[in-house]
Amino acid sequence: MEIQLSITGIMLIALGIIHLIFPKYFDWKNDLQTMSLINRQMMYVHTLFIGLVVFLMGVLCLLCSNDIVHTHLGKMLSGGFFVFWFTRLVIQFTGYSSSLWKGKFFETFVHVLFSILWVYFSAVFFMIAFL
Repeated sequence: MEIQLSITGIMLIALGIIHLIFPKYFDWKNDLQTMSLINRQMMYVHTLFIGLVVFLMGVLCLLCSNDIVHTHLGKMLSGGFFVFWFTRLVIQFTGYSSSLWKGKFFETFVHVLFSILWVYFSAVFFMIAFL
């Protein structure tokens, strides 16, 4: 399980870093102009902190995989991480309109890829926490 957790850690670190490009990639400078200043800044700040949490979750998984797998605290953390990633998996299908990806090759590919990723993260953390 430590190997799976280390792989998860590497992927989470990469996912955390990717959050840094969201504002430019999604053209927030133009898209968010109609929002109030507080809402616009909340988008940036919350994205930064979500990216930071995901990055740090990955560092923890990568550097402390043995402790996470074999200690009570690690199993408790894994239970929380499972809830986080399983909720993200549910939101993948309930929080986004399928019109954002249906009939579009790249967007469908990304939707499926991230759905698989959320299933993988959920499964790894579930197995550590509850099996």
